Amino acid sequence: MTGQGPDVCIEEILALSGDDFWSIDRAHATRNVSAYAVRSFDEHSLIFAVPLRVLRPLLSEIPLDCRGSAGAVALIIEKIKQNAGSDPRLGPLVGRGTRFPHQFASFSEPYTLVASPAALACDLWHAGARNCADASGIRLLLNGALPCPKEFSPPEVASVAETVARFCDAIAEIAYAVPAKELEAAWRSTLDQQLLRDALPELGLVSFISDGSRLARNYTRHRCHFRTAGPKEDVNIPFTCPLELGPCELELPASGRTVTGLGIRRKEVFAVAGSNAQGKTTFLEGIIAGVDDHAAGDGRELVVTVQGLSTAEALNCQLNGADVSMFFSSLPPGMRGTVRAASGMGSGSMNMASQVQQAIERHVPLLIIDEDRAAPNLLVHSCFQTTEITPLSEILAHERRRMGETALIFAACAMDTLVAQADRIMLLDQHVARAVDRKLFRNRVADSLEKMARDLRMGG
Repeated sequence: MTGQGPDVCIEEILALSGDDFWSIDRAHATRNVSAYAVRSFDEHSLIFAVPLRVLRPLLSEIPLDCRGSAGAVALIIEKIKQNAGSDPRLGPLVGRGTRFPHQFASFSEPYTLVASPAALACDLWHAGARNCADASGIRLLLNGALPCPKEFSPPEVASVAETVARFCDAIAEIAYAVPAKELEAAWRSTLDQQLLRDALPELGLVSFISDGSRLARNYTRHRCHFRTAGPKEDVNIPFTCPLELGPCELELPASGRTVTGLGIRRKEVFAVAGSNAQGKTTFLEGIIAGVDDHAAGDGRELVVTVQGLSTAEALNCQLNGADVSMFFSSLPPGMRGTVRAASGMGSGSMNMASQVQQAIERHVPLLIIDEDRAAPNLLVHSCFQTTEITPLSEILAHERRRMGETALIFAACAMDTLVAQADRIMLLDQHVARAVDRKLFRNRVADSLEKMARDLRMGG
């Protein structure tokens, strides 16, 4: 076998016989995809992947709707990661013995996302199509790294296979050791999110943010997107729906627990207002992340949003036959076509107009706009604007029907005339949610504009 390289190692690994607790999942071993052994770029490490089947019959042991099983599998994976630093047999998971173990930190990176309709952090080990429970047990795709053999001699190859066998032993032991009660709780938590998401339309809601949710995120090298990032550990104030906003009380379908929180209603316009750095964007990101299922402790496990939402933001990019007629009555110089089929390099406001209009025409249940990423001239009126553009605030004031079936949530700090058109207004102050009376706010905005007008005339 000398000189045959890493390929001989994967052959030996796939030939492992296993025992009464685990076996190599040869039926799902696709060479160079889910089963491989390769040298690292510096040739000091042997990186491998192998599909494992743990023979614990999870689906029959916990007779619940199998859709929630991803929660139990995610819990098992995290338990394995937590033991990687103390169990020598789990050394491959953290690249122990390799020259640069930090290169393999993604194998054991914590992950609090159970399931998502998007392909997020696909390089991290988490529940999914290749890490799941089925009728024969628990399928896990293992990734690891070992010191690379120098010659791939028979003793070296046998040593690699023995190390992987011990690795599998340790993983199976942990998978069997997790109490059924803990697995059932994780299973029900995931199932609660899935069933509640399905039930939201019948409740007249597009999103639900439970009291006690912690939305602030902690970003890491491997989890650098808000949907995959874990909970922030320092300032992370739990959300509580103000009584004036009419909290919802819902029964969770799988666990039977009753929870309260904020329900975003179908077709409503909901404003998230507040000064800088008060958590407005974090709140919107939490709602977007509500399309995913989260593990207990993530902080967003009871933030649930219907599938199919859209966001709109200002981008300078090419338009090809875009309909912007909801906002524009004529095209600016440099654009071709008509307002119903505009082409050319569109400005941020024109691209955002196209995104909003597409979302409404597709009858998306929820549209989200963040002032920080928006085109201000598309949202509120300016004295410099010509009559060829109608901003969103005026559409909401005079032509609300044009929003169709789509609910709108937006975050704003400096757009009072837009906030004034919201059905409900929530203020974030010191990261705490407070309700704002719509009528009082409108009067306040009117007084402010009148004062500004007086001051400008006096100063002229």
